[in-house]
Amino acid sequence: MAFKQFAAIGCSLVLLQGMAACGNDLKNVQPQIIVTTKSAVHTHTNRLAREKSPYLLQHQYNPVDWYGWGEEAFAKARKENKPIFLSIGYSTCHWCHVMERESFEKEEIGKYLNEHFVSIKVDREERPDVDKIYMTFVQSTSGQGGWPLNCFLTPDLKPFYGGTYFPPESKYGRPSFLDLLKHINQLWETRHGDVTNSAVQLHEQLAQMTAKETTNGLALTQAVLNKAAGQLKEMYDSRNGGFGDAPKFPQPSQPAFLLRYGVHSNDQEAIAMVLNTCDHMARGGIHDQIGGGFARYAVDAKWLVPHFEKMLYDNAQLVNLYLDAYLVSGETRYADTARDVIGYVLRDMTHAEGGFYSAEDADSEGKEGKFYCWTRVELAKLLTPEEFNVAVKYFGITEGGNFVDHSDPEPLPNQNVLSIVDSNLPRADEPLLQSAKQKMFAARSKRVRPHLDDKILASWNGLMLSAIARAYAVLGDKEYLTAAEHNLSFLQSKLWDAKTKTLYHRWRDGERDTAQLHETYAFLLNGVVDLYEATLDPRHLEFAISLADAMIAKFYDPAEGGFWQSAGAPDLILRIKEDYDGAEPSGNSVATLTLLKLAAITDRADYRKAAEGTMRLFADRLQRFPQAVPYMLMAVDFSLQEPKRVVIAGNRAEPEAQKLLRAAHSVYQPAKVVLGNVGPVEEFARTLPAKQGATVYICTAKACQAPTSDAAKVKQLLK
Repeated sequence: MAFKQFAAIGCSLVLLQGMAACGNDLKNVQPQIIVTTKSAVHTHTNRLAREKSPYLLQHQYNPVDWYGWGEEAFAKARKENKPIFLSIGYSTCHWCHVMERESFEKEEIGKYLNEHFVSIKVDREERPDVDKIYMTFVQSTSGQGGWPLNCFLTPDLKPFYGGTYFPPESKYGRPSFLDLLKHINQLWETRHGDVTNSAVQLHEQLAQMTAKETTNGLALTQAVLNKAAGQLKEMYDSRNGGFGDAPKFPQPSQPAFLLRYGVHSNDQEAIAMVLNTCDHMARGGIHDQIGGGFARYAVDAKWLVPHFEKMLYDNAQLVNLYLDAYLVSGETRYADTARDVIGYVLRDMTHAEGGFYSAEDADSEGKEGKFYCWTRVELAKLLTPEEFNVAVKYFGITEGGNFVDHSDPEPLPNQNVLSIVDSNLPRADEPLLQSAKQKMFAARSKRVRPHLDDKILASWNGLMLSAIARAYAVLGDKEYLTAAEHNLSFLQSKLWDAKTKTLYHRWRDGERDTAQLHETYAFLLNGVVDLYEATLDPRHLEFAISLADAMIAKFYDPAEGGFWQSAGAPDLILRIKEDYDGAEPSGNSVATLTLLKLAAITDRADYRKAAEGTMRLFADRLQRFPQAVPYMLMAVDFSLQEPKRVVIAGNRAEPEAQKLLRAAHSVYQPAKVVLGNVGPVEEFARTLPAKQGATVYICTAKACQAPTSDAAKVKQLLK
């Protein structure tokens, strides 16, 4: 259904005169990202003090009588026949905190909300299934979306109006938040029937829009991949790298697909686009030049000025992208960038027991980017004259700076975001640059750090587990193997119930949640399969099989194909199958590719059937809008060719086997799986004998190349 047609009902029945036009909801603001750490304004806490989510806890001192998402709030709304005000965000969201300071901390607004609404706060990272429903509604009725996400619902949870950031005074072409609340309340009291009827109609249309049925007869061929690659190449920014204009997100699954396509199709132009993008991102301000890691996105097309928050899922995917770039090009700078990201994660984003934290804020001391930026005066005091001159040239430091936070009424002056402006340093200057970086890192470490969102999500941990396992396989650093094994042990002990084969989503402060989300299983399954391929440890393959079996049993739709986003969730008004690979890939895309790989390793037909059923469900989307599902395109690519099975026979712990394993992972060949000849691998692999300590068999279907114990020969055969 067209968005304009969908939006018309809500506008005509609910917004009426004097309210912002639905389609212009986000015209003049950037709704997403960044953060502030907050001190308590009020001495009394609300119900959110009971929660574990860092985002909800940030709102525990608001005068708003917040509820968490759950039956307590729903029952109150039904009993008192009040509309629900639903506000969704996350702890590193800048505009969420702007709206909190401007509105939710105000006594007048708190009093009005408490009198006329039942107010609910949701952490979108804990409940992405809730967020998906109401984000789809807002995007469909306004044409845009973002966080904070603010929706008004009937007591039975059906939305009738929503938007993102609402200002404290009328501006950006929309009413003040308090005026909006008063108008919604007036409509609820005087036109209650119209509002509820509108909500019913909107819900019906939302259900129609999100419903998916398998389209029989649509064949997924190489033409789909060709079309998708062509579209991405048209979006390519030849000046700055990346795909699209500002604001510019890495969206790693897009360049990852294009690189894969370029190698398989011998499209050197596509390969060059991806490598150039990697170079620009690594040199840009989106990359923390002193401490490592990447910010979530850049506000400009040049990757210079980021919104400074760092998300675990971005950094995990970027490690894999840079590992791929290294394997394709042989250029060590890409491996160095992958190491840089992992170093940041292991230093700053890792729980003592091995879990990975979720994110770091953009703000510290109430100022965006204060932790990361520098003035010329600061550096002149910190560095020797020789170091200063090199750093100024290398990072392009200027007196006036290159960053101003225009949302801050009192922005810091002369701030410089560090990027690599001139890398052509004489060799004699390189030690000066290194000593300058060391001094800058030490000085920065004494600053007030941004807030850390220390919840541990099994889904995002699965993405980082994949990255670090692959980094060990490709680069051979034993520290990465230790970190990967430590991480998996943490997840198995804190979030996996072996008796019931249940994987939970979030752990924080000694407690796990109860949410059952498909992406949790899919992302962790992907990480465990990558760890198995990196180690050939049969225990990891056994766990992967348990995860895959549980995922299919809980979430797969055998009638139409595809995986439901959540299971056992009576608090959802819709069941949705996620179909968009954005900043994060969708659970359906990750599950499809991972099940295809696991089927090749184990020869389990049920895994292959579930993957093929998912691709059939999304066949129409893959053909019409392939740029929206680049990760699933990689699954299609894998499915269109018989994968190479690299079987390493022998004791995996012996040096000979380890050398052959490294060789197998040293070639960019995404249409392969690596497996041992013990454990629950496919039957044929278990029959292959080791010769002279360790032997590699490279097999396709039922045919194998001549066995070899020569690492160079393994590389040659894979190329």
